[in-house]
Amino acid sequence: MSDTVRTAIADLPVEDAVCLEAGAGAGNASVALADAGAERVYAVTDDADHADRTRERVDPGRVSVLTADLAATPLPDDSVDVVTAHALVNVVSPETLGPILAELARVARSGAWLVVDDYDPVPETSAAAPVADLFDVENAASRLATGDPALTFYPESLVRRLCAGYGWRPTRTETLLDPVPWTPDLLSAHVDLVREHAAELPADLGDALVARAEAAEERAGDGVDTGRMYSVAFRREE
Repeated sequence: MSDTVRTAIADLPVEDAVCLEAGAGAGNASVALADAGAERVYAVTDDADHADRTRERVDPGRVSVLTADLAATPLPDDSVDVVTAHALVNVVSPETLGPILAELARVARSGAWLVVDDYDPVPETSAAAPVADLFDVENAASRLATGDPALTFYPESLVRRLCAGYGWRPTRTETLLDPVPWTPDLLSAHVDLVREHAAELPADLGDALVARAEAAEERAGDGVDTGRMYSVAFRREE
């Protein structure tokens, strides 16, 4: 995903900017922002493993990794010039997305930039069915174990409207991937997440969910190329 991150920020004024990677996963955006000349990058995630993975990749003199909830982002008001949310919103439930968007607006300076990169919903086609089925099983396991879905794919048009409601004006949209390559490694990682949630459930139910996830993975074979990853850039109203 590092190439898609660099494409998404290529037209943003990153040099000498204070930046926020909202939802650091592997730290791809933090690395790209630092390489593009950011003065300081704050990588915020509530996942300790993601935080550790990001710290291993970045220069602590340029990037600060903060383990915190984005709905209570530990940065001052009006302190950030550029915000990236790369593959973040698809792992945020609708109930949580609003508070996170409010926080991103709070920490952004007047005239700041936000770029949201994410996935349209998986197409309803026979070719995409193994991927869609796997994600459905993952959501079922997550809801049963935690009460929340693991994945919510927000269409680009909805993301534009949601962010506009928090004072962000869309300036451009582009396609980063079409189709998206759901590789065996990616699909296997989603099956592992099903197993993690299933371990919290009664054995017969958990085993049935894992079996369905593994069956979907097997049907996907060498991977499935389907769907679209988009990038929308916004400017904070001045």
